[in-house]
This record gives sequence, C-alpha cells and structure tokens, in this order.
Amino acid sequence: MKSGQKLIFSAVGILAMALIVIAVNFLAGGVPLRLDLTREKAYTLSAGTRAIIAKLDTPVKIRFYCTQSQSSTPETVFLKQYARSVEDLLNEYKRASHGKIVVEKYDPQPDSDAEDSAKLDGIEGTPLADGEKYYLGLAVSELDAKEAIPFLDPNRERQLEYDLSRAISRVISTDKPVIGVMTSLPMFGAPANPMMMSPDQAPPPPWSIIKELQGDYSVRNVPMDVEKIDDDIRVLLVVHPKEISDKAQFALDQFVLRGGKLAAFLDPQSVIESRSQQNPMMGGQPPAPGSSLDTLLAAWGLGFDKAKSVADMNLKMQLGGGEGGQPTEAPTWLALTPENINPDEILTSQLDSIWLPGAGAFTGTPTNGLKETVLLRSTKDSQLVDSMMASFGGASILNDFKPSGKEQALAVRLTGKFHTAYPAGNPAGTNAAPALKDSAAENTVILVGDSDMLNDNFSLRQMNTPFGQMATAMNANLNFAQNIVEQMSGDSNLIGVRSRATLNHPFTRVKAMEAIAQEKFSTQISELQKTLEDSQQRLSELEQQDKDKSQKFILTAEQQAEVEKFRKAEAQTRVQLKQVQKDLRREVDALQTRATWLNIAVVPLLVTLFGLGLAVYKRKLTSAK
Repeated sequence: MKSGQKLIFSAVGILAMALIVIAVNFLAGGVPLRLDLTREKAYTLSAGTRAIIAKLDTPVKIRFYCTQSQSSTPETVFLKQYARSVEDLLNEYKRASHGKIVVEKYDPQPDSDAEDSAKLDGIEGTPLADGEKYYLGLAVSELDAKEAIPFLDPNRERQLEYDLSRAISRVISTDKPVIGVMTSLPMFGAPANPMMMSPDQAPPPPWSIIKELQGDYSVRNVPMDVEKIDDDIRVLLVVHPKEISDKAQFALDQFVLRGGKLAAFLDPQSVIESRSQQNPMMGGQPPAPGSSLDTLLAAWGLGFDKAKSVADMNLKMQLGGGEGGQPTEAPTWLALTPENINPDEILTSQLDSIWLPGAGAFTGTPTNGLKETVLLRSTKDSQLVDSMMASFGGASILNDFKPSGKEQALAVRLTGKFHTAYPAGNPAGTNAAPALKDSAAENTVILVGDSDMLNDNFSLRQMNTPFGQMATAMNANLNFAQNIVEQMSGDSNLIGVRSRATLNHPFTRVKAMEAIAQEKFSTQISELQKTLEDSQQRLSELEQQDKDKSQKFILTAEQQAEVEKFRKAEAQTRVQLKQVQKDLRREVDALQTRATWLNIAVVPLLVTLFGLGLAVYKRKLTSAK
C-alpha cells in the first residue's frame, strides 16, 4: 500500500511540475525580456539609436516584408531564422519608441496585395536556387518621406541596427548636408583610359566610402585646382592632396576661416598611387612623393614630414607573399588596437581596430588659440623611418630599429580660432573678395596621417556568397571616416550604432610579447647581416684584383685561398642567419600557441577546480555530521 501511494504521489508531483513549467513558459512568452551576454552588448539598442528614436514627433511606420514559404531548403530555413532575428529587433524599436514606431508585417506571396505593396515600396524578391522569389526587406516611412532596405542581407547582421537607425534618421530629416571631396586619387571611379584598359573593360567603380557617404549626404567632387570652396559645402574631405598648389591651399584656408569643417587625410606615401605607377605602361616610375598641406600646417603650428613613415614593433602587420609563401613583417603597416585609439572622444570611443598602411606622424605644438587632441597614436616602441625604404620591405627596418620612446600622433583634431596662413592675401593675386584674416568663431580641423586607409583594399574583405558578392569590414577604417563626417556635419547619433558592427578583440598581449622576442633576436640578426655584407664586399674586392696588367682576373694562390676562406665564412653566416630567423619565428609561434591554448583552457580549468572544491567542501560537511 505504501509503495502504491508513493507511486501515485510521484506521478502527481511529476504532472504538477510539468504543468508549472508549461505555465511559466506560457507566461514568460508574453513578457518581452531579452538577456544580452555579449561583451559589447551587440544585441541591445545603443544609446545612439535611442537618441534617434527620442527625436520622433510623428509616428514612423515600418513595413516588414518576409515570405512565409512552405519549402524547407537550406536557403529558406536560413533566411527564416534570420527573419526572426530581424523581427525581434523591430520589436525592440517598437518598445523603445513608446508607440511612435508602428511595425506592420506582410507576406508577399505571388500575385498578392502584399507583393504589390512590396514592389511599390521598392522591395524586390531575391531569386532562390529553385527559381522562387524570397522577399526579406523593409520600408520606413514618415508622412511623405520613405526609405527602403530592399534586401536585409544576413551577411550584414552586425550592421542591421545601423541600417535600420539610418533609415529612420533619413525619413525624419530630409535635408542632406553637402559634403565635398578633394582628392588626387580615383575615389569617384576613373574614366576608361585607352592606354591602361581594353575597350571592353569597365572603369573601376567608386570607392565604398564615397558610396556610403552618398547614401546620407550630397557628395560633391571638388577639383584639386579650385580657387574657392562652394559656400554650401559643410564638410570638406581632402584626401592625399599631392602637389597641392598655393591657390588651392588658400581656398582651404578661407573655407576654414568662414566656418567650414575640414578633414585632411595626408600620406607620406600612397600605396594605392604607388601600385598604379608600377604598371609597365606607366614607364616603371619610382613612387611619387607624399602629400601634405605644408603652408596651412605651418600656420597652425604643426609639422608633417611627407618623406617619413611610422614604424611600430607592437602594431606591425604580417603581409603575405613573402619568400616561400611565408608572411613577412611590415612594421610601417600599423594595426591599431583600442589602446592606440582615444577612448574619451565620441568620434573614436567605440572603435577598436584601425589599419594604417604607411602612415605619417604629426609633430609640433599648435599656435595660440588652438587646442590639439590626439585621436590615434602609436606606441612608444616606434620610430620614424624613410618612406622609400619602407616601400622595399620591412627587413632592414626590423634589423636597424631603434625605438624613439615616445608615442607618435597619427591623427589629431585642432579646435579653436584659426588665423590665416596667407596674411598677404590671395597668392594668385586675383581681384577677388577681401581675404579673411581670422575665424569669427571656433572651428574644427581633423588631420589624419594616412589616405590608403579609405581604400576598399585596406578596409573591406570581398567574399562570394549565395546572395552575391559580399563586402565585410576588416576593421573600423570606414567607420572612422564616417564618424568624422557625421560629427562635423552636426549629427553624431549614428556613430555609436555603426561602431559596434566592427568590434573585435585583438591579442594585444601577444603583440607585446612578439615585440620583446623581436628585440631579443634583432641584435644577433643585425650582427650576422653585417658580417655577411663584409664578407660579400671583401669577396668582390678580391675577385677584382689582378696580378698584373697582362694577367687580369687571374688570382694568386694566396688570393684564391683568401677567397675560399671568405666564401666559407659567407656560407656559414647565411646558415647561422637562417637559423636565428627560424628561432625567432619559432618563438613567436610558440607565444601565439600558448596564448591560444590558455584562452581555450582557462574556463574549463576554472569550472573543474570549482567542481573539485565544491566536492571537497560537501565531503567535509558530510564527515562533520
């Protein structure tokens, strides 16, 4: 009887527990709670998004189009799963707006009203492998303003909040600021050149930074020989102003003095330009000199040596295509980490990775009335090196490296009242309007020591996917440039939203350990290379000696013995040099391996130790009883 009662009680208990679990799940399903455990809170609405939503004074409608297909192909299953994530995010927007954002969901089946509505909103179906069209897009509208995202690409999941917040920002503010771009590089795409391209070859497209800016601003191409910057240009980007004239610098000077915002991307040596000049049809000319704004910088109290690049042992990158397919160290190609990016400025506070191929440094002290803020900096384990030498590879830089012991300013912001760099007036001597001498109010100028960072090759990774070619961010380079424009044009709410899309966590400690290992072996490598060079020089001298004029190039027995001795010394030195370089590579690889395994094993180890400790503690309690 007792056993039967126990069985009944157990069955009732299990049933009651199941009912409680079902009830809790049912009640919890109606409560909009989400737990975001990511370090950067990637799935929580950012402060920038909430600030944009807070500006809403009239309702914004979001029409979300998603095909509810019955097929279960890998493509449709993947897209449906992503659609649920989109819908979750839309619900977050809806809750944060307190009724100001209305979300409507449509299933655009073939020949349905929903499909007609999607086409009117600019939403086009994406063809799948089976020939069917799958709709996954949305349209944001406020009154007569409308902004569409034709296809919500799953590959842009980390940019989804930015894309949606940008669409809302566009419909609530239809006025597009005018942004000017002055450059000597083909940023807008180059016209077909019969000397460089075949007749059927399409001209290169505009850089992605231009296409991104054109989505939010009215972008205008400003010629390099301009005499006056248009009054309606709010922000001017000057990118690699190679051999800029005094006439154009005067135009920039007057632009800043009358309140225009200037951001200049200078460069001691443009990699993009150098690559184009290596084309054999260009005559194999050596790399062109760097770019600067010498007259303006001098008036502002700064210097920028356009023949010197920054080398940094802690920030150096590894480039492919070395000897035997092995990666090579490039100490002038800098991969900046959060420690090198100013965390106290909204412009840079949420950026964590910036690449600068061959950047220069800003020196000097700003003149009275101007304040300098360093936005990007190197480490103290850095020095300025000749840009021409850097273009031939990093081996000589690594071997002769002598750290300066100070951080180099790679990007700075100047704020305050600016004074003219041309007190005598227009250097062209034209009878134009009287030149301004001082700015009426405080202004801002941002200076960056590299221009290649804006190019797609150094900012985006191109990949082929089932949904077409995809470009994903390799770093925060384009975010940095867009943040500059957004802050200078007056709206910085999107900065925090976009910056979270490229957050990563580099191995900064591994980089530091690699620098220590490099320093440990660099002296030995330098000595061996010096010995090798001396042996080669002595061999060359001996082989050029002759016994007398009638026996030119015939060596004596003593000379032949000495030549043989130096040849053996040369061969031995080469073997030693290769061994030391292998030891260096082995030590660096060992450091990386140890760091990787430490990161993998530390959590399981802590859990195991906690479990053992808990077991010992329980055993002691049991023994005490």
